[in-house]
Formats: sequence, structure tokens, C-alpha cells
Amino acid sequence: MNSDTEQSKNENAPEAAALDERAVRRAKREALIAADVEPYPATFDRGEAGDDLGSNAATLEERFAGLANGEDSGEIVTVAGRIRAIRRQGKMAFLDLEDATATIQLFCRANVADAESWELIGTLDVGDIVSATGEAVRSRRGQFSVAPVHLTLLAKALRPLPEKFHGLSDPETRYRQRYADMIVNPEVRETLLARSHMVSAIRRFMEGEGYVEVETPMLQETLGGANARPFKTHHNALDTDFYLRIATELHLKRLVVGGIPRVFELGRQFRNEGMDATHNPEFTTLEAYRAFGDIEDMKTLARGIFRAAADAVLGTQILTYQGTEIDLAKPWESVALSDLVARRVGEPVSLDTPLEELRALHERFDLEWEESWGAGRLIFHLYDELCEKTLTGPVFVCDYPVEVSPLAKRRSDDPRLTHRFELVICGSEYANAFSELNDPVDQEERFLAQLAAKNAGDEEAMEYDADYVRALEVGLPPTGGIGIGIDRLAMLLTNRPSIRDVVAFPSLRPERRTS
Repeated sequence: MNSDTEQSKNENAPEAAALDERAVRRAKREALIAADVEPYPATFDRGEAGDDLGSNAATLEERFAGLANGEDSGEIVTVAGRIRAIRRQGKMAFLDLEDATATIQLFCRANVADAESWELIGTLDVGDIVSATGEAVRSRRGQFSVAPVHLTLLAKALRPLPEKFHGLSDPETRYRQRYADMIVNPEVRETLLARSHMVSAIRRFMEGEGYVEVETPMLQETLGGANARPFKTHHNALDTDFYLRIATELHLKRLVVGGIPRVFELGRQFRNEGMDATHNPEFTTLEAYRAFGDIEDMKTLARGIFRAAADAVLGTQILTYQGTEIDLAKPWESVALSDLVARRVGEPVSLDTPLEELRALHERFDLEWEESWGAGRLIFHLYDELCEKTLTGPVFVCDYPVEVSPLAKRRSDDPRLTHRFELVICGSEYANAFSELNDPVDQEERFLAQLAAKNAGDEEAMEYDADYVRALEVGLPPTGGIGIGIDRLAMLLTNRPSIRDVVAFPSLRPERRTS
């Protein structure tokens, strides 16, 4: 046998072994059914505990913490979970049972368990889900255990669990088989739970600030609210093409026009763009709008949200992200975008800088530019390519050019700039906020400029939203608005380097099947 054949055989060995074990487990399933044992019962008797929250592993461990080594409690309890290990020793068997809270030992003995249960124990595999009813005891070595009188098989696992370090180490496989990843790598489950706690804390904070949560359409006829390439679909009943929303902004501001002064939505957005460590085609944002508010109110809101989220997840506002310490409790800096560019290039930069000089700066740093770009677009591009990734923060980057801010209110002292900030932490954008544009004539002109850009080939430009202009003509009060990336905030608070680590089911290429 040549070396290539030997290598191929070695690489396929784990898969072949898994197939063999699956065949064995399927045979056990058939044998159980033949013996009138239901391998997937519809329910089970929880015993006196009444529910799984009262009899989980962690609760029982705490409840019986006072048991001495070798002592029996005299109390009957019921637990349920997944078998993570089996050790059989003649008339005894030790099963490690894991639930969502902890792992508990089942100390099984032939003279204690009923005959059906002892027979069942001989057929169990790692990965099976069972319930056990028996006395709470502590072994002579100090191991808290349940000594089952009765066991019930709740779900027969037909596929073996992968090994922690060898069987499920490929990132693509881990993300695709997230269910197995969570079982084998508990930190994955902990990260997703932390995200849930974070989102709950944000909701509580927003409600405490008087904001009302709403839901807006995911299918939108007109593309707007951000500059991004959309996903398209077709509504058969209406015989009309729709977009999956790229932002919730324009619908939320319609609600402010309608008389809801503080409104927010936590929901999914969809952008048909690239994927990397901080981008997934479907992602979650918080968007919020406050009538009679402005950009300074949005700074206050951002600080409150981030600090509340950190308190909920970490219990502190000082955290470390990928080796960099971030103090959310300290004052947050506000800096003009053009000032950051000036610092980086080592010379003054402003909207009054001649185009030739701004283009020369692009050439100096080997950056591409387009002939149609004005000073605002050129300065923004320099910031985006040279400055953002160098910022530790938290820092509010302010005074964005109107050319790249089609929905933000102009500054009265310089109409070429807008009341806008982006919040940057550790080189990434976490929030985008405006004093919202509420002049319908100005908004209409900016929509027309976006439409011209789209017609010229810009696939990310917005469309003309006639109904939104009509809503502004009814009257939008002075309004502050903000959008926050929930996935990136979860990454920050759990110290995860990739957005895939904080999304339960990230977008992946279709799985290639060989059979």
C-alpha cells in the first residue's frame, strides 16, 4: 500500500468509525422498540420537584451541600440531562449526567435500581438523554450523587458526540454543527447566554428611559435607511419585488412623526455584502429615536446602553478585549473626523483643503479614489482607511461630511458638515447616530443625489422614498437617532474575535455532500 493510500485511510478512519457506531446505535433503537421501550417518549414524570428548575444539577448540589461523605439524605429527587460519561463496574455503573447548569453523578447499583432500569443502563450510550429518580447521596470520596431507583430514556442519541479537541476542531464544522459545538465546548453556550443577558439588559434600560419597543417591516418596497447592497425577493401575491431591510430607520422615524416620542427596535437587518470577522449578511441592531432630542442626547444614550450591558454581562464597566483594556466608566472623547485625519497624515486637513491635495494624500498612502469624489468623500475615505482601526476609544468620531450622511441634519455653522457621530472602540464602529434631518426639501434633494449615484452604478446608494418625504412634510420634530451593532457589542463584552462566535447560526457556504 502506498503512502497516499495509507494517509487517505487514516483521514477517513474517524468517519468510518462514526458510521459503524451509528449503525450500532440504530440497532439498539430497534431493539428498544421491539422490547416495548419508547426511545423518544412525549413526556416524563418530574417527580416531587415539579419542574426541571427545581431539580437541576446545580440546585441539588447546593441543596445537599451539607451531606457528609458516605451519608444518604433519605430524600428522593429527579434529574434529567445528557449522559457525558459511562463507567461500568460489575453490579455498579457511574453515569455523568449534564444539564444546563452543571454535571451530576448517577451512582447506579443493581440492588437499588428496578430491574427494567438496570437492564436499560446496559444499553445506554454517551449522548443519550435520560431522567433518573432516586435518593440524593454523597459517596465516601465526597462525590455528590443521585442513586437511581428508576431511569427513563428520553432520547436515544444515534450519532456519537465528537471529541472536544479532535472531533470538532474545524471552525467551519463547529459553526455548521452548532448544537454539537455547544455540547462539546461549554464556553460556546456561555457566550450565547451572555448575549441573551446583554439583550435583556438593553431592553430593560431602554424601557427605563421611556422608549417603546416596536416592530417594523422586514420586507420593504423601497431601499433606504443606509448605504448597502440589499437582498431582493419577490412577493407573489402582490407580484412585486421587495428588499429585505437594510435598516429600520425610516419606518421608526415615521412612528415619531405619528406621535410616539421615544421608540426603538431590536431586530435583524440584511445586507448582501462580504463576510469577515465583524460582518455577517444578517445581523442584529438596536435603532432608537427620541423626539425633541439631538446628537448629544444620543451620546448620553450610547454611554448608558453600553454601561448597562457591561454591568449585566461582566458585573463591571472595565473590560479587556483581545488584550486591550477598555474603561467604559471614564469620560468618552469626542473628536472631529477631519482632525483625526490631520493627526494621521501629519498636516492640516479640512473641507477647504484643495481637491488636488486630498487626492495627493490618497496617492501618498496608496489609496484609490474616484474623480467624482468631493472633499467630504475624500476626507471620509482617508479616515475610513487610515484612522478608524487605530482608535482604542471609546471615542465619538463627529462632524461627518454631508456627502456621506444623507439622513443627518446639517451643522448651521458649516452646512457641509452634519450632526453625526460614529462610536469607535478597539478600531471598530459600534454605533452611528445623527441629529436627524427633518427638513423635507433638503431630504428630497439628498434622495435625488442618492438616486443619481445609484443610476451611475453605485449599488449601495439609497432609493427615493416618496412616502418618507411625505411624512417629513407632515412634520418630524427635532429628533436624535442612533443605531448600535448588537453582534459587535456582544463580541466586545465576551472577548470574542469573530462575529461568528456570538451568532448562534452564522452564514456559511452550502454544505457539500458526498453522498
